[in-house]
Amino acid sequence: MEGLNSGSFKGFALEVRDTRNNWLQFMFVTHKRYNCFRKQSTIDSCTAGFKELEAFGFQFGAIGFAGTHVHFDANVPKKYSVMVAEIMLKSRSAKRIFAEHPGFRKRYPDGRFWSGYEHHYGIGQDFEKAEAYARSQAEHHGVKVIDDAQQQLQTFAAEPDTASPNSVRA
Repeated sequence: MEGLNSGSFKGFALEVRDTRNNWLQFMFVTHKRYNCFRKQSTIDSCTAGFKELEAFGFQFGAIGFAGTHVHFDANVPKKYSVMVAEIMLKSRSAKRIFAEHPGFRKRYPDGRFWSGYEHHYGIGQDFEKAEAYARSQAEHHGVKVIDDAQQQLQTFAAEPDTASPNSVRA
């Protein structure tokens, strides 16, 4: 029995790659349409929450924030339906936002950061157009983002004593 091969070996040990292009543009709205994306730190937290899903095979294109909602392009792996992908994206980003910004628990005591509304469509041939649309959200809605990220302070070096010529008093 050793050495028999049916000739239909498909290489199960080889890496299975997704050759399908499943780029979708999503739009998620914050619960009660609060203007939560006016500060850069909240935008960064939400983006980092989305990017955590790259470990599961998601790929992300342009991400654009417009005060009350976010538009972004994502390549969803074929093992996830659109509904499951939406749940994963909303859940992971909300957890990240609540972890990094505890004050949001006052606004959302029930823990629902995202509304039930979502919109998605397949990008297809208009990939560059969809990317440009997602990037232009702040300008399109007239949102001015406040850069509240903590700034690096200049190091304070001791200045030489200019009162005496030798910098040492006798």
